[in-house]
Amino acid sequence: MKQNSMLAMILAGGRGSRLHDLTNKVAKPAVAYGGKYRIVDFPLSNCANSGVDVVGVLTQYESVLLNSYVAAGGRWGLDARESGVYVLPPREKAEENLDVYRGTADAISQNIDFIDTYTPDYVLILSGDHIYKMNYAKMLAHHKENKADATIAVREVPMKEASRFGIMNTDEDGRIIEFEEKPPQPKSNLASMGIYIFDWKLLRKVLLADMKDPDSSHDFGKDIIPKFLNDGRNLRAYKFKGYWKDVGTIDSLWEANMDLLDKKSELDLNDPTWKIYTEDATVLPHYVGEHASITRAFITQGCVIDGEIRNSVLFTGVKVGEGAKIIDSVLMPGVEVEEGAVVTRALVADGVKIGKQAVVGSADSENIELVAKRVKGVE
Repeated sequence: MKQNSMLAMILAGGRGSRLHDLTNKVAKPAVAYGGKYRIVDFPLSNCANSGVDVVGVLTQYESVLLNSYVAAGGRWGLDARESGVYVLPPREKAEENLDVYRGTADAISQNIDFIDTYTPDYVLILSGDHIYKMNYAKMLAHHKENKADATIAVREVPMKEASRFGIMNTDEDGRIIEFEEKPPQPKSNLASMGIYIFDWKLLRKVLLADMKDPDSSHDFGKDIIPKFLNDGRNLRAYKFKGYWKDVGTIDSLWEANMDLLDKKSELDLNDPTWKIYTEDATVLPHYVGEHASITRAFITQGCVIDGEIRNSVLFTGVKVGEGAKIIDSVLMPGVEVEEGAVVTRALVADGVKIGKQAVVGSADSENIELVAKRVKGVE
């Protein structure tokens, strides 16, 4: 690898249980987003655009689709010589009968040999389930400039929401002096984004010790970062000001899709200077029938629309029949809404069929309705 090189490890093994039926058979990072993308496209594209050539993707639950998707590294321009995307599932440990990662730090510990193969100076640790665009090269420059042992990306959140996050308290120079995990009375609003840069030699040493600690949770937030702080290491906060969304719930995934309808959204998927790469599906352009009505919508290729679309996002291959109404909703790939059906404030999962005259969701509902199974209509 290049001198002063950085290798990335994407933590993509979360179960995603709060996304309910969407992650029963698909890993959370492989969940569809924004018409034609998958969530994991964002950290992978960020790596490609930032000049990070070697990426390990650490998978775990329901990972068959994710593994095959990620293995096609050419999608992100990461399959050339001395670069690539590598799928890294847990290695079963016979003495402990483990075939899962015990925590976020254990996921890195189990892959020390893989990282050592490339002898990087720095390791970038990323969550695989956030939607954002970030230049990791700028974060690395900040890390070097401050001679940091570790740098943690943070984002200001509303103070009333700070108790939901891991909070980094800093001094006036941006040095992290305290880390609080979901504090009931937060001292600041600098939320950890789950994006870390570490000096590899130092992190390697700490991970090896952590592996042998029977009392450790083997987690970056609970163990590794507190260890760095207790040892007086130089931890720095890197303030990020762009769009960032943790899509851990049905409501937040719906919101992230609906954000694409806002012309002022900081997440510009058409920005030629920071392209988000994805699978290039071979489908026809979308078709809008003579009786269709479309108001403020994000519509992807392959859609066939004969009904009314209002303030909604339609993924690849969605079909909406004549007289059907789609209002404030997100329809994932291959959804079919038959004639006269009404879908309101809902997120409809891949391939679901909604029958004639069926009514799904409600404008008065506090939460977004997830539709993951076929809805029968009038026969």
